[in-house]
Amino acid sequence: MERRTFLIAVSAAAFSGSLWQAAAPAWAGASPYGPLGPPDVNGMALPAGFTSRVVARTGQSVGGILWHPAPDGGACFANGTGWIYVSNSEVPLIGGASALRFRADGSIERAYRILNNTNINCAGGATPWNTWLSCEEIFRGRVYETDPYGARSAQARSAMGRFKHEAAACDPDHQVIYLTEDESDGCLYRFRPNTWGDLSSGRLDVLCEGVVWRQVPDPSPGVFERQTRHQVSSALHFDGGEGCHYAAGVCYFTAKGDRKVWAYDAVAGTLSSIYAGGGTLDGIDNITGTRGGDLYVAEDGGNMEINIITPDRIVAPVMRLDGHGSSEITGPAFSPDGSRLYFSSQRGTSGETAGTGGVTYEVTGPFRR
Repeated sequence: MERRTFLIAVSAAAFSGSLWQAAAPAWAGASPYGPLGPPDVNGMALPAGFTSRVVARTGQSVGGILWHPAPDGGACFANGTGWIYVSNSEVPLIGGASALRFRADGSIERAYRILNNTNINCAGGATPWNTWLSCEEIFRGRVYETDPYGARSAQARSAMGRFKHEAAACDPDHQVIYLTEDESDGCLYRFRPNTWGDLSSGRLDVLCEGVVWRQVPDPSPGVFERQTRHQVSSALHFDGGEGCHYAAGVCYFTAKGDRKVWAYDAVAGTLSSIYAGGGTLDGIDNITGTRGGDLYVAEDGGNMEINIITPDRIVAPVMRLDGHGSSEITGPAFSPDGSRLYFSSQRGTSGETAGTGGVTYEVTGPFRR
């Protein structure tokens, strides 16, 4: 199928109402944290003043469980004086997600499973009501709403569509959830629940030409029925939809095949790319952000970096992993106070496709907040 990917509204108005003040693409520049130093004991190059530690390894005991294989998308949740980091497992059949509960001093209190027996759980997203949306990246995949605190059972949310899900980002201002699709002609979707906070029912739309949303006629097609991305002829298509993050009226999402970071401005109703290659960022994948407007984009391949994109459109590496060339960086998420960044090397130094060498890290330092 012909892939139609559009760059729309490249004037300053494209980012009205957002943290971004102009739509000119980001470019390589000096990091606000300074240059990366030599690799530390964990093989991680960081700016001065930052430190790393390993918090979990696939197949090894942590907090009372064995940490899952192929750690992928993740998010942090406040928990009294401590916090919780949840992480998906991108493997078939057993997939699911686990949680690490941290005390106020950063030590691990315990770990536990929050989702079991699902398939290829890739990325997802946190909700304003403190649940984790775990997305299956398989044909006719589902979104599962899980409880990071481990008190409630996970629920499949089929109204959010049956397709090759990647990531989700909640927009509380417009009471919708944006969803990416990891296909070479994937789409950007918008789910509007009938009641905000209840994802059991609602309407699924797809972003179309002219930057308008049109309803997907059949969000849960059968195996031999037309897939969601092919049901609306005017749908926009993106090559390999990946991470998704919402902030200040803008949904930022990445497309690895396009090598772009896109921005849909929900206030102005415009679409543009804020990064289109040419900088230090390659293998564009998971994305997260801070209250101050910085974006952090992880690489799948490339030279295994996490790059910052600042509001004044500077792109620069803030972390690099040596010896992980056959892996990918997944699940970047900040602790609630913004002082700690969590992420994983999905396959570690082994590069095993089953993700048996996965490593989950914490970086602490003077992050801009």
